[in-house]
Amino acid sequence: MSTPAPAPDRPADQDAQQRRGTLRGAIDGVRTMELTTSQKLMVFVLSMSLFGLSNILLEIIPEPSIGPVEFSISNMIFIPLAVAALFSPLWAALGAPLGEIVFTDLLMGDFSGLAEVEGYLQMFLAIYIGGSMVRNPSNKVQIAIGAISIILIDKVLSAIVDLSKVWIGVEEAEYVEGLPQSILAVEAVGLGMDVLISGILFGAIPAIWLIPRLYGRIEPLMGMRPRVPGEPIPGDAPKGPLFVGFALFLSAASFGFAFLEAFDLSAGAWEPDFLGRFGDSFLWLSVAAILLVLGVTVLLFKLAQKRSSHDDAR
Repeated sequence: MSTPAPAPDRPADQDAQQRRGTLRGAIDGVRTMELTTSQKLMVFVLSMSLFGLSNILLEIIPEPSIGPVEFSISNMIFIPLAVAALFSPLWAALGAPLGEIVFTDLLMGDFSGLAEVEGYLQMFLAIYIGGSMVRNPSNKVQIAIGAISIILIDKVLSAIVDLSKVWIGVEEAEYVEGLPQSILAVEAVGLGMDVLISGILFGAIPAIWLIPRLYGRIEPLMGMRPRVPGEPIPGDAPKGPLFVGFALFLSAASFGFAFLEAFDLSAGAWEPDFLGRFGDSFLWLSVAAILLVLGVTVLLFKLAQKRSSHDDAR
C-alpha cells in the first residue's frame, strides 16, 4: 500500500517529516491518519486556548450601532475552523466552546451554571459539522461554506431557543425600537447580522486567507503529516441517520439546559462580575491563565514526543 502523495504547496524539507504522524488502518483502500493521545490533547488545548483568547479580545472591542441595528462580533469563528480543518474537527469542537466558558465566563465572574451547557452543545455541534465540511484545507469554497455553516448552525439553534421561550411564555419578547414588533423579525435581523459580521467578515474571509497558508506548514510542529485531500479525516462528523439522530439529541439537550435559566434553575451560577468591578485590566488574568495552560500542555506534549521517539529507537 503506497503512502499518499505530499500535500500541495508544502516546503520540500517537510517531505522527510511526512511519517511523523501516526498512520494506521485503511478505509476503502485509502490510508488514514490517526492521532495519538498526546496529539488529541494538544489539538483540544490549542482550540480551547486560542478561542478563549479571541473571546477576551471581543470583550474590549466596541459594539457600534446604527439605529436599531447593532454591529457586534459574536465569535472569531475562523480560529476554531482553522484548528478543525488542519487537525481534527472533533477535538477542535470539544475544546473551543470550553475555552469560552472557562476563560471568559468563569474567570470573569459571569458564569450561568448549568445553563452554560446550552451554548457549549450548540457551538460544539456547529464547529464539528462546519469543520468536517472542509475536506481539502486548500479549497477556499469549502472553507467559506464551513465558516458560514458554523455561524448558521449555532445562531439558528439559539434563535429556536429564544422563540420557544417567548411562545411558551417563560420569557417576554425583547423588541428593538425601529424594527417591526415581531419576534421573528428581531431574530431574522440578528441572524443576518451574525452571518454577515461573524460568518463572513470575521469567519470566511480570514479563514480563506489563513488556512491555506498554514496548510502543510504547521502540522509537522504537532508531529503530524499534512492531510491529503480525499483521505479520511481524523475525527470528522460521520454521515448517516445515526449522526443526524445524535445531532438532534444534542440540540434537544441544549434546549433543556436553556430552559433551566428561564425557570431560574441554573444550578452552579457564579456571577461576581469581576470585569465590571475591576475593569478591563482584569482580562490579563485570563490571558495569563491561557498562557499557563498552553505552556504546560506544550511541555507535556514535547515530553510525550521524546518518550515516543525513545521507544521507537529501542
